Amino acid sequence: MLRLEKKFRRDGGSSPNVCTRCATTRFYSAPAAATSPAEPTIPQSTQVPPPPSPAVTSPGAYDVRSGLILTRAPLLTRKLHPFENTFFFYQKRLEERLNSAFIPSIYFRPDTPRRMEWDLKIKEREGTVAKELGAYKGKGADAWQDELRVGDELSSESHMIKSLLKDAETRISEDAEIIPEADVTPVTLPNGRETEADKKGDVKRLDRALDRTLYLVVKGKDGWGFPADVVPEGENLHTNAQRVLDQAAGVNMNTWIVGRVPVAHVVRQPVTKADGSVESKGQKTFLLKGRIMAGQADLKGNPLGYTDFKWLTREEVEKELPAGYLKGIRNMMGER
Repeated sequence: MLRLEKKFRRDGGSSPNVCTRCATTRFYSAPAAATSPAEPTIPQSTQVPPPPSPAVTSPGAYDVRSGLILTRAPLLTRKLHPFENTFFFYQKRLEERLNSAFIPSIYFRPDTPRRMEWDLKIKEREGTVAKELGAYKGKGADAWQDELRVGDELSSESHMIKSLLKDAETRISEDAEIIPEADVTPVTLPNGRETEADKKGDVKRLDRALDRTLYLVVKGKDGWGFPADVVPEGENLHTNAQRVLDQAAGVNMNTWIVGRVPVAHVVRQPVTKADGSVESKGQKTFLLKGRIMAGQADLKGNPLGYTDFKWLTREEVEKELPAGYLKGIRNMMGER
């Protein structure tokens, strides 16, 4: 390259060893201008055509909209995996083994119904203080055998609940007498995870899928989606989102908008004519996140044209929303 440069300068820019493209660059053309009256030109066939200018979209081709992704947070922790149940059980046994010895006299006065009931139940558990561990002697020579196989019935959720309910039964009367087995009042089992709404498949109620996040979706002229509307001039995104929620689903809900920054962005491209003019405007919808603490949606008389609503889980939302709409909001929906 350096040899070509020297020869180019010595020959006054007319060396045939230098290609026409290199000769027209700044590196070679500067000396050539001073020594040669004629600058080499690029043949017409080798000139690179300029790149096409990008299509210019009219600034009024989009309607800017904002809306709200209203969610109901999970009310219950998720159901544990059998491995997690077994690990939790192991931790409880380990705690039983490492803790100091339980001293009943600190918690119960002697010769009282409560002390008598404690003595009765601790005897049935063979000295184990914890209520759901079975017969396990954390201070004995076999205390190291505190592990269970995954799926063992002793570490199952049903066994733990049964053990806790059994221990909660009153066995000693206020007169310090043992209550016969037939007269013991059983403790009522708490409500399960599955509610009446789950059994009926009612997607309009909030007391369903208690261990999952529910999302409010509404049905309008364009199908299912989150409530949203055009942002008027002089109004910002979060105040418009609150107005849309109040108009669409009523004011009988206690809600909270988490922040003023959108968490999702959905774009619908405009429809243009052959000459580039806009035939139908597109939409740029900015969605904020909100929480519902109490109340229920009510679409009666809403001015936005929504006709139906549902409270859906993530998987149910993915089945209802169009693919293009879902692409813009799927990354902000939690797994549970």
